[in-house]
Amino acid sequence: PQVIFWNGSKYADRNATKNGALVGGNLEDFKAIHFSAVKAQKHFDLDDDEQKFYQAEVLVKNFIPLEYIRNIGNFGIPIPNKPKALQSKMAYTAQITRNTPTAFLFLVDHSVSMQKMTSLFGEEMTMAEAAARIVNRQINELVFRCIKSNETRHYYDIAVIGYGVQGPGQSLNLRDNGFNVIVGQRQGKTFEKAIADGWVPGETLFSIEEACEKGTIIMCLLSDAAVMAVWPTMKPYLKPGKALYFSHGFAITWNDRTGVVPPADIDVIMVAPKGSGTSLRSMFLEGRGLNSSYAVYQDATGKALDRTLALGIGIGSGYLFETTFIREATSDLTGERGSLMGAIQGLLLAQYEVLRENGHTPSEAFNETVEELTQSLMPLFAKNGMDWMYANCSTTAQRGALDWMTPFHDAIKPVVEKLYQSVKSGNEAQISIDSNSKPDYRDKLNAELKALRESEMWQTAVTVRKLRPENN
Repeated sequence: PQVIFWNGSKYADRNATKNGALVGGNLEDFKAIHFSAVKAQKHFDLDDDEQKFYQAEVLVKNFIPLEYIRNIGNFGIPIPNKPKALQSKMAYTAQITRNTPTAFLFLVDHSVSMQKMTSLFGEEMTMAEAAARIVNRQINELVFRCIKSNETRHYYDIAVIGYGVQGPGQSLNLRDNGFNVIVGQRQGKTFEKAIADGWVPGETLFSIEEACEKGTIIMCLLSDAAVMAVWPTMKPYLKPGKALYFSHGFAITWNDRTGVVPPADIDVIMVAPKGSGTSLRSMFLEGRGLNSSYAVYQDATGKALDRTLALGIGIGSGYLFETTFIREATSDLTGERGSLMGAIQGLLLAQYEVLRENGHTPSEAFNETVEELTQSLMPLFAKNGMDWMYANCSTTAQRGALDWMTPFHDAIKPVVEKLYQSVKSGNEAQISIDSNSKPDYRDKLNAELKALRESEMWQTAVTVRKLRPENN
């Protein structure tokens, strides 16, 4: 990216080359500037107190399409809340000409009202100068963001389809990272949730059809069952050069069952966060990242990998590791049914039941089965590994763990192998498709979750959590 400056306003009395050359005060002179001679970093190297003199044209060759250059707000960089007076007055305008199709300039209003004094960044200055300062800060931020992620930020309209589990976290993180994002969602409770999160109907929130039509990258974040139902609606909008993005390899891996077969002239890509959308968002807000896998299934444009990595960074990934659609789908289904969810519940419940059947109280059984694991031990091996956790436990615990890990392994591995083969064959996918496609699926799911929630072990958990020190 390259930045150039025009001295057509009071606070642009010299140009970024710092060589004393003056540029004329009309648009013809502006167009005559040798853009290639003025590098972005020359401007950013200036001291803060010098930057106020430079106002406000940016040329970002090839990386920002014309349709995005309407005003600085299009780039997700809002005008600061202070000074408030600037919010009620259009302190800048944008001009674009066909002769400079990827350049835009901001002309600060120097009317009498803009000569009033105000305070900004702890300094007293005129309203006009404050406007110029704000614009320059925003331009700096814009260009720095364009430099990152292989200069692909702000380049694409991203349409997030679905605002359920992954949709909120990924779309909000992208928006906060400065990407140009819209959301596509059916009317209903989820649509209202999107509004509550700041998406504006008709501006950044649309029907699925409208969002798919507007988007260059279509981020399909619907449930696997919903993807199948919506696919006939989405497919007509997948025009050549677009990209179809998933966060799960299910629909593509088992497309003989799902019917999701993308056109050959689009990119098909994936970034799969290793956790829930809620965790992705909360960790992003804490300044951390959730690791994700990524894959390119189809590269029609030659830009598929760049698009994938830029989006992986944009959604808030802590780090990215490469996979394939089929490997992600099979490992994900195995993990969910295995150690991450299904197997861990089975193991915890088995130990809890044995302790209860042998006279231990609910509190004791829960603490020795669940609470100590989640509150004390998991953080240890999450940080430094299982051996480190063993080394920081009592010698009695060490000996018992080392002796019994093998019998547990030998008992469990055949079950995991059976699970993996069921996943690999597509049987688990078919079970999911059949179950999730039934009209009473949601009612049955709620009944199963209610039974789990009301079981003795997890009712004991409610009491134990209340007794934690942070809750008292």
